[in-house]
Amino acid sequence: MTIAIELERPDQPDIIKLLEMSDAYMASLYPAESNHLLDVSKLMKPEVSFLVARKDGQIVGCCALVSQDGGFAEIKRMFVDPNARGLKIGQQLMDALEALGRDLGLVAIRLETGISQPEAIGLYRKAGFEEIEPFPPYKLDPLSMFMQKKL
Repeated sequence: MTIAIELERPDQPDIIKLLEMSDAYMASLYPAESNHLLDVSKLMKPEVSFLVARKDGQIVGCCALVSQDGGFAEIKRMFVDPNARGLKIGQQLMDALEALGRDLGLVAIRLETGISQPEAIGLYRKAGFEEIEPFPPYKLDPLSMFMQKKL
């Protein structure tokens, strides 16, 4: 088994299917006002670096790093196909995000995640992320958790 993680365009049909799986999963956990998902058109913007994980050539995961002012970036659209869970793909995506952040000269990477995703929260904590207050454009939401890792 070979896992490859590369920068790719998010407008590929198989990636769109993965993002639709992510949308459905998030909609099953949170009301619309607590879902802060970027659509494909926003993922195509120049300030977005979109990483895709492939297992033996098949898309099994993705995530985006959205550059922001002040040397920060935010992780968006982190998702691993449920059929590929348990293969440490999330950890590999996190490692790739951190390396990318360092290459971009970032001071920190931030994220917003939901409180009903213990696996994701555990992954972020294991990667060294710590809880912080909401950062723009977010407001306090009892269903959200905000985290950051300084690079």
